[in-house]
Amino acid sequence: MKHKNTTRGASLLLLLFGLAFLIIAGRFLYIQTTGTVQGVDLKEWADEKRTNSYTIPAERGKIYDKNGMVLAYDRPTYRLQAIVEPDYSKNLPEPEHVTDPEAVADVISDYLPLETSTIISQIEEGQKEERFQVEFGSSGRDIPKDEKEDIEKELEEKGVSGVTFEEETERFYPNGTFASHIIGFAQPTDDGVKGVTGVEKSMEDYLEGQDGSISYQRDKYGTELLDPEEVLEAPEDGEDVYLTIDQKIQTFLEDALTQVEKEYEPAKVMAGVMDPETGEILAMGNRPAYDPNDRSDVENWYNDMISYPFEVGSTMKMFTWAAAMEEGVYNPTETFESGSYSVGDSTISDHNDEGWGAITYDKGLMRSSNVAAAKLGYEKLGPEVFRDYISRFGLDEKTGIDLPGEKTGTILTERAIETVTTTYGQGSTMTPIQLLTAATSIANEGKMMQPYVFDSIREAETGEVVAESEAEAIREPISKQTAEQMKSLLSEVVSNEDGTGKPFALEDFSVAGKTGTANISEGGYLAGRNNYTFSFLGMAPAEDPELVMYVAVRQPDLENSEIGSDPVSDIFKTVMQNSLHYLNIAPGQKEEMKVESIDIPELSGESVEKAEQLLGDFSEVSVVGDGSKVEAVLPENQEEAVANEHIMIITDQPLMPEITGWSQREVQRLADYFDITLEVNGNGYVKEQSIEKSTKLENTDHLIVELQPPETP
Repeated sequence: MKHKNTTRGASLLLLLFGLAFLIIAGRFLYIQTTGTVQGVDLKEWADEKRTNSYTIPAERGKIYDKNGMVLAYDRPTYRLQAIVEPDYSKNLPEPEHVTDPEAVADVISDYLPLETSTIISQIEEGQKEERFQVEFGSSGRDIPKDEKEDIEKELEEKGVSGVTFEEETERFYPNGTFASHIIGFAQPTDDGVKGVTGVEKSMEDYLEGQDGSISYQRDKYGTELLDPEEVLEAPEDGEDVYLTIDQKIQTFLEDALTQVEKEYEPAKVMAGVMDPETGEILAMGNRPAYDPNDRSDVENWYNDMISYPFEVGSTMKMFTWAAAMEEGVYNPTETFESGSYSVGDSTISDHNDEGWGAITYDKGLMRSSNVAAAKLGYEKLGPEVFRDYISRFGLDEKTGIDLPGEKTGTILTERAIETVTTTYGQGSTMTPIQLLTAATSIANEGKMMQPYVFDSIREAETGEVVAESEAEAIREPISKQTAEQMKSLLSEVVSNEDGTGKPFALEDFSVAGKTGTANISEGGYLAGRNNYTFSFLGMAPAEDPELVMYVAVRQPDLENSEIGSDPVSDIFKTVMQNSLHYLNIAPGQKEEMKVESIDIPELSGESVEKAEQLLGDFSEVSVVGDGSKVEAVLPENQEEAVANEHIMIITDQPLMPEITGWSQREVQRLADYFDITLEVNGNGYVKEQSIEKSTKLENTDHLIVELQPPETP
């Protein structure tokens, strides 16, 4: 009986083992046949485990000024890493991992803001935890290329192993605060680098590229296999954006703003320069400004020229007078009693309280009479017609400038006193760009132009124009006759003995314009001689304006001997005078001086001596190198150029030239030809260069230049 039970138990156990074997064998057979486990494809899983995939970032498009000066571009930076896994050096003739933490720390501590002991501790901790590599946080990131090369050189000289670099990209703004509120900035996000403010934001669809990718088979250390089955999808770089900003005019403006900020310590400064014929913004700036490369301590993110509505003061009178002229209710020789004016229970007065007795309306504008403005706007035009002209001049709506963040103010005309105060720029609020745009109608024969900063979009590789802006008249709020009459009267505001604009007269050019002194409202108007926004809206040459400019300085710190127009006129006169000279505008002359064009012959392969002779009509010709034959002539692919163009003859033995005094555009042209990465500090013309004269250019891939502003005439 016991034997039978044993036999039955053994049989049952054998049956169970057989059943388990069949299940396991069946499972293996199923896996071998289908190649899947729990719905997971084993081949795909294995491929994924031994495949490295990397994103190849696209290069964001560059931003240029209208003359081709780079304002924003991507530049490589590097992240430092220390490889601490010993197996990384397996089967290699020399170790590639860190073998001496002290030696590594001794080198890199000279470049990173870390103590030697901290570096050693982090490396040893990584070794102890059997990590593959150690990084050093923000201290080991954003290393410039030249510094990375210095580190590598010192490591090699001292025989120190284990330090590697990972290339990254940062958005770089070579001129710092230069036009920073226009350019804006871009920063990394989860979806790549994106524009946050300014042109970087408004032109995002053009500037951003499409990332590519690469994948390949590798071993457990990340080393590519002999047959890596590499799959490459090339990135598509972004397109380049060209602005209407003119580097030289913007430089004049930046320097003037900085000087006034330093001398008067104002709460705000706003200024802009516009071409009244096209609507192009040639320069625009604010203070406080910020450096988009260092956004750690920013006082003002906003472009106040377009986003800061305030009570603009007497610059508004320019449009009150123009409306009265256009409606035919203006008599320049008619007199009125200045001093004060009452409407209902309210009374307003002129800025000197007592006025000047009985004066003409022309004198009223010259002396900036509030009473004259009230009589013209409230009595002669009437509230409804006056309000209509506010709309005609676009002072109650956004201009539509192609920058993000534009705001509009508030027009108060419901009550009689609100209409009265709006006629001379108090109560209602507007932005500087609204005033600047409205003023183009006076400067441009009655046509009010659409303001814009975007000039064109160009394909990065070929320079082909993808899209471009064109001048556009928004409307014609006044006639050509009214515009001419206003320019004549505004000239008197500056040139007449009684005019408030006398401080804004230029030595070489006639000016037409209007001053402004606006109360500042902060729950009530502030008291004190400094608590105003002082401004000027002017154009020159007065007879046929080439430029229109607005300047406002809020709460400057004035000495007892100084007046509010002093800091404003410092900016206006410096920028306007220098800009008109730069544009070759003669006093009272609109057209730019004609510049002769000269043919550029095909010279490739010719002798350098012959090339110099044939290009002798150009004002400046530089020979790059000491070769005897011509390899190329810059600018390339041009059949002709203007006589004052800087021509470069590239020889068959190119050497770095002395580039002191060259413009950024000229240096960029040279760098582009030799595929050299150009890094620019400052603005203006070359003061210093990182590559010494006579260095072979074929062995160079990075050039740093320091610029200084041009000397003013």
